[in-house]
Amino acid sequence: MAFLRRLMSNATLISTLVENAPKWQAQLLAKKNDLRGGSFRDASMGICALVAAADGTIDQAERMKVANLIAADQVLQNFPTDELRALFDDNCNRLTSDPAFGRAYVLQQIGKAAKKPTEANAVIQIGIMIGSADGNFDQAEIAAVREACQTLRLNPQDFGL
Repeated sequence: MAFLRRLMSNATLISTLVENAPKWQAQLLAKKNDLRGGSFRDASMGICALVAAADGTIDQAERMKVANLIAADQVLQNFPTDELRALFDDNCNRLTSDPAFGRAYVLQQIGKAAKKPTEANAVIQIGIMIGSADGNFDQAEIAAVREACQTLRLNPQDFGL
């Protein structure tokens, strides 16, 4: 019964996130010019890696899928794609080679956006869009985004989490 409740809750959450995705993408695009700083770049690549590693592993196919999402994101096109890929790969490597220290490092990268509310909100929205891109925003990914919210001093409920 608990499994069924959790499954229904996750389905409702995914449905809500799918509904919000176009609105969030429009908000991000409207603020694209405000999202050019290094702190946003570093925090965004941090959350992408954190969400990708949420289940404990990051296989090559998953890295490629997330890297393609990063390259296609219009807001992240403020930055050179090879620079984003290098940051994402570095974060992924840190998370897989030493999970505890890698996690601490990645959360530190995410925390760079904490003093800028526009950037902090955008980082969480990007994390949610990355996590839900495959239609399965699982509990580990949700927990990773909630942890990022805590790092950024944001309320996860503001994002439907």
